[in-house]
Amino acid sequence: MDPIEILIRTSIGIVAGVVGGLAGLGGSIIMLPAMAMIWGYRIDGQEDEHQTRHHVYMAAAMCVNVIVALSSTLMHAKKGASRKDVLMSLVPSMTAGMVAGVLLSGETPGRWSILAFAGFIWLYCAYNIITSIKKIPDHPIDAPSPAHWKMIAIGLIVGGVAGYLGIGGGILLVPLLQISGLPLRHAIAGSAGVMWISSIIGASMKLYTLPSITYPAPNDSVHLMISDAMGFAIPMGVGALIGGYLGAWIAHKIKLPHLKLVIALILAAASIKMVMR
Repeated sequence: MDPIEILIRTSIGIVAGVVGGLAGLGGSIIMLPAMAMIWGYRIDGQEDEHQTRHHVYMAAAMCVNVIVALSSTLMHAKKGASRKDVLMSLVPSMTAGMVAGVLLSGETPGRWSILAFAGFIWLYCAYNIITSIKKIPDHPIDAPSPAHWKMIAIGLIVGGVAGYLGIGGGILLVPLLQISGLPLRHAIAGSAGVMWISSIIGASMKLYTLPSITYPAPNDSVHLMISDAMGFAIPMGVGALIGGYLGAWIAHKIKLPHLKLVIALILAAASIKMVMR
């Protein structure tokens, strides 16, 4: 791999890390569209209509999600924004859901995940923009943690969606935690805290199933390779380690209305690029 290629992948990781730390997300909303736009889905010079290579990008992004979430969690912990009781409920349920989602994604064409991912982002953008315009008040910082059963249900749902789409899950987890009663900053911290643990399991499962996925070649079917995914994950992970810490620091400095608008604009731009690919 030439130095320019390494620089590009590291830069993607830095941007993904900042966004992930800022919004409590894993960073896939940046990494997946970026990899699709730059490296595409062509096989031997021809466009793959099933876009099977997207599974490689998903595996790489899920690996980096672990680093983004972990680095931002350390910053949130220093600010006292993490709640242990919330994490105790979310970690096992989200991990179980993510395993199921990963197994399901391996049985479907990559194109399905792309379309579902883009549509999901727009739904979240709409939610963020609407709640910013209506100026729905945030929950008080000392609000009690939601009921245990609510956290389990949220974890299962978010984990399943995250595993299927190849994302960290924060894009759905943060608003659901807000709706359940957590203040925004605690929701972001909780999202990052649970993601670095559940993403380890999800990324491992995705890498394990990757060689079982094949794409058509001129003479035979070719299996996807773990080494291809790691070629993206390692340099992006280095960049994400720096970006995730920086993004979490910014999240505690910016005003809440501005934070929600920044998240919405970033996600909208990412989803447009994904659909246009």
